[in-house]
Amino acid sequence: MDPGRRRRWLVFLLSILVGLAGGLYYGWEVRPVRYVDTTPDTLRQDYKTDFVLMVAEAWEATGDVSLARRYLALLGEDPAAQVRQALDYAVQVGYSPADLHRLRTLLQAVQQATPEAAP
Repeated sequence: MDPGRRRRWLVFLLSILVGLAGGLYYGWEVRPVRYVDTTPDTLRQDYKTDFVLMVAEAWEATGDVSLARRYLALLGEDPAAQVRQALDYAVQVGYSPADLHRLRTLLQAVQQATPEAAP
């Protein structure tokens, strides 16, 4: 390979690397993606579990199962399934016994409440 051709390849590869580094810096530091006003169903499982636990605490204070079902429906179609997933995750990562009890009692209440009774 002649020196001129080698130099062109070196400049080309260096340009690609500089462009890639500049693009990554711009995307991560200057203008990173910021999620705003997303719905609860887009949360990671740990945040979903915390959301369900907050619903359980609110249900414990108010006793309003239909309101709890409406909040849980924000996470997906089946509120009971959402509580089950949260309970499984909470057991897996070691939530406190009091929190596990709250989740279990909410699961029982949600399973006993019929969807027709919940507006």
